[in-house]
Amino acid sequence: MKKISYFLSLLFIITSCTEDVKFNNPAFQTLKDNVFWRAIGYKAQSVTNGNMTIEGTLGYEKVSLQIPSPIVQTYVLGRDNVAKASYSNTFPGQLAEFTTGENRGTGQIVVTEFNTETNTISGTFKFTAINEDETDVENPRVTFTEGVFYKVPVSLTSNFLAN
Repeated sequence: MKKISYFLSLLFIITSCTEDVKFNNPAFQTLKDNVFWRAIGYKAQSVTNGNMTIEGTLGYEKVSLQIPSPIVQTYVLGRDNVAKASYSNTFPGQLAEFTTGENRGTGQIVVTEFNTETNTISGTFKFTAINEDETDVENPRVTFTEGVFYKVPVSLTSNFLAN
């Protein structure tokens, strides 16, 4: 009888140990000034001029990445206004807009996969963007590191124009 009790106890312990695995598929996440930031909304759109934008949103915050095409390659930021990144916060009292652009900010966007069958895009990014409000000396820049966008759904056409 003791053997059966031990066996049932052991069986109960083994079966109660489960691993709950949660996948982030799709995902858009990064470190914003060394603090983990994960978007709850994400999308990618191809705009009429051929550029592609990839966006992640979290409440009033938005990270936007713009590239000239979804071709798998590395796009360097801070050289021109074609490949650029931005961060905005529209929360009242905390309004802020940070951007990269021609001779403004630094970073890169790396497209690692553009899947035309599932219409998704994946890659990595990192950038330092400059505050549009030059009088805000407390927040002159924002830095994003270890950024990942994974299997973000792509809308193939869009009617809006990118900046």
